[in-house]
Amino acid sequence: MKLFNHHTPLLLLFGCTIALTGCSPSSRHVDHTPSAPSLVVHTPSTELAKDTLVESAPRALNTPDANAIDPAKQISQPGSQPLLENMVQIPEGWFTMGQEEFSDALPKRRIWVDCFWMDATEVTNEQFAHFVDQTGYVTLAERPIDPVQFPNLKASQLEPGSIVFTPSEGPVSLDNHTQWWQWVKGASWKHPEGPKSSIEGRERHPVLQVAWADAVAYATWAGKLLPTEAQWERAARGGFDQKEFCWGDDKPGTPRWQANIWQGSFPDSNSRADGYVAAAPVGSFPSNAYGLFDMSGNVWEWCADWYRPDAYFLKELRNPKGPDSSHDPAEPGTPKRVQRGGSYLCSDVYCRRYVPGGRGKQDVESATNHVGFRCVVLIETNHANH
Repeated sequence: MKLFNHHTPLLLLFGCTIALTGCSPSSRHVDHTPSAPSLVVHTPSTELAKDTLVESAPRALNTPDANAIDPAKQISQPGSQPLLENMVQIPEGWFTMGQEEFSDALPKRRIWVDCFWMDATEVTNEQFAHFVDQTGYVTLAERPIDPVQFPNLKASQLEPGSIVFTPSEGPVSLDNHTQWWQWVKGASWKHPEGPKSSIEGRERHPVLQVAWADAVAYATWAGKLLPTEAQWERAARGGFDQKEFCWGDDKPGTPRWQANIWQGSFPDSNSRADGYVAAAPVGSFPSNAYGLFDMSGNVWEWCADWYRPDAYFLKELRNPKGPDSSHDPAEPGTPKRVQRGGSYLCSDVYCRRYVPGGRGKQDVESATNHVGFRCVVLIETNHANH
């Protein structure tokens, strides 16, 4: 049976479309860790933040104008936490990037990545709340729909909201994702499943309902960056070159669950064999060999790169930054960024992109309750490139 790939379809809302992605809406070799390098920290500048903005992108319902997605315009002061706190050093080196089972992750190629630091966990609700308290930042999902852009909508349809996973009542065909994704008024990072939900008691859970610009805004405030695809996959593999999973070749659940993914009949019944039915607190599962948690499953993670299915044909083999623009043949004209890691909705029967070589994609202006992010800090070393 040909399984539906839900990286590609659209959710119809009020006669408009919102792109979904990911499990959503589209021989052993261990690298030797180099000696401790001298640090020269690269932090994002205002110009870098402006360079990452989406130009001429169709706006989602919640985006009032082009300037609204400029994170630099809402940042008032830098973060107060030490820059490298709760971060892990990822050693420089070559690794094999790509995975045979995914056409958009081919051809496999040897890639060099310089040393960098990565958050040990996904950014949490607690961390994001501190950012919002310090800056007054308002996420895309919290912004009302612009009536100028959508003059045919009623006033009641202009309220902020976002996309929420809702299990079906029973087994359904997997060729229509609107059976388990719904637009919910009032859904936001503070209320991931809708206005009746809360993050109280979920401070250590990954922040959800963040669009790409929201993740960039946080990273810029913190003096960090979103990882490139190459950095993310280098880190996720933990030094184990060409292994099937972030932890090696053992199948999930043998003998224990190493990641928060879906068990049971999707999308109606999650057996919770791994202990969780939705996103888990960060660090609930064992880390990979580099000391990074939840690089597989839990929530998708935004990356800096534009998405293209042919991105791996680019000739850049040292610290690649991805293509200059986005193109998804399934939705031409919809700018998308890469997401990595899969989520709690991924499984071997529906979405295997929780493996380290799997790629996700999502409209830059869409947010869901299974997408988050983590950040990196770049460093320079005195080691010569090999």
